[in-house]
Amino acid sequence: MNRSTFIGIDLGTSAVKLLLLDQQGTILNTVSREHPMYFPHPGWSEQDPADWWTAVQDGVKALLTGFEAAKVAGIGVGGQMHGLVTLDANDEIIRNAILWNDGRTAEETAWLNTVIGRDKLSALTANIAFAGFTAPKLLWMQKHEPENFARIAKIMLPKDYINYKLTGVHSCDFSDASGMLLLDVEHKRWSKEMLDVCGVSESQMPQLFESYEVIGTLRPEISAALGLSTDVKVIAGAGDNAAAAVGTGTVGGGACNISLGTSGTIFISSDRFGVDPGNALHAFAHADGNYHLMGCMLSAASCNKWLCEEILKTTDYVAEQADITDDRLGNNRVFFLPYLMGERSPINDTDARGTFIGLSMDTTRADMVQAVLEGVAFAIRDSFEVAKSIGICVERSKLCGGGAKSPLWRRIMANVLNIPLELPQTEEGPGYGAAMLAMVGCGEYDSAADCAAALARTTETIEPDPEISARYEAQYQKFRKIYPSVRNLFKEIK
Repeated sequence: MNRSTFIGIDLGTSAVKLLLLDQQGTILNTVSREHPMYFPHPGWSEQDPADWWTAVQDGVKALLTGFEAAKVAGIGVGGQMHGLVTLDANDEIIRNAILWNDGRTAEETAWLNTVIGRDKLSALTANIAFAGFTAPKLLWMQKHEPENFARIAKIMLPKDYINYKLTGVHSCDFSDASGMLLLDVEHKRWSKEMLDVCGVSESQMPQLFESYEVIGTLRPEISAALGLSTDVKVIAGAGDNAAAAVGTGTVGGGACNISLGTSGTIFISSDRFGVDPGNALHAFAHADGNYHLMGCMLSAASCNKWLCEEILKTTDYVAEQADITDDRLGNNRVFFLPYLMGERSPINDTDARGTFIGLSMDTTRADMVQAVLEGVAFAIRDSFEVAKSIGICVERSKLCGGGAKSPLWRRIMANVLNIPLELPQTEEGPGYGAAMLAMVGCGEYDSAADCAAALARTTETIEPDPEISARYEAQYQKFRKIYPSVRNLFKEIK
């Protein structure tokens, strides 16, 4: 074929990140464009989809500067999951997107879990309701914004809006759709029962695709504006975690990936459909065409960003971690619950909040920084413990995301989990995986697994230290007692 490069787009919460990939998996260029977030009320989180599209257009032009646009064969998008994007009959945006980390839907979530019932939800969608999911957002909009709700002609997720703008096609892939609580995950089709519960019809939903399938080509006006051929294929793409998993080679049965991004996730791929009986872990479709289990915490690297930038008034993360040496690991008397935006897996509590405990007059700045890093690691382990309880043995894992750039945080994670952690060669996560999916869609590889086997490489393995891991085992047993002890207080202080 005469075109040999592929664009991967990561529509993140704070920025759109784009990369240009060649057929050998080499990243030729990267570009990032930030976009704003809005917090109309405490616990709410919104963005304007038009800001995403502006950032993507500007980013693509910058990405291709100095490169032959004619060589671009395909585009793939990985994006933040669960966000509710609504369009009217003219495909105009009705209101700002309600994001994955928005906590306004506590009442709707409780109604779904109690009135519809967890057992029925799990039977219909393989999951129970979480405040961040899309279905509770639709119920909230129906109740609080009935005029806007009545105007809805199309419902989609954040990355699907970008795909729509590129192609004119209303699409969604199975991995991203799994997080809406509207998809029959096992049978990969919209759940008519859940659509009825939310007062919407299948005609309002986008067409479903596998993540690596081509949904269309660029609209003429878009190809002209971006300087690309109208033959460029756009593939369905994936939710950010599934795309990142492809990018790190987490495909096939038993593979695991941990992401320390704005949110934190544990992602365990599987060759067959399966559900955690307690629904503490999400059961979703995977971008490789199979399935996965996933635990998600709402605040991960964002906890460290909050402490350093908002409280300590610094952006020098390296300096803040410099005094935290190995002898301190597992010996901290300060603990931190990382629930700044409430929490999803495994506690599913929108009222939970960040909490320091164990402070004393001799507590240092470094103690608090360390507690935040450890609190996130402990919360990730909470999901690991659920996986263990249903017989899943994770012997090693990939580690990606912004937090993985910290050597200290990597050591903490490896020792808290007591498993080796492998660092992917590329730190581009969802964007890299999305470009790989585009390669599959364009025929470069027969499957996502084949592409991952060829291109997903690791650079370093962090082994746990037996002494540090033993200390952290004792610390974790203390940590897991904190939330149950203070849980009821959160409802009183929200």
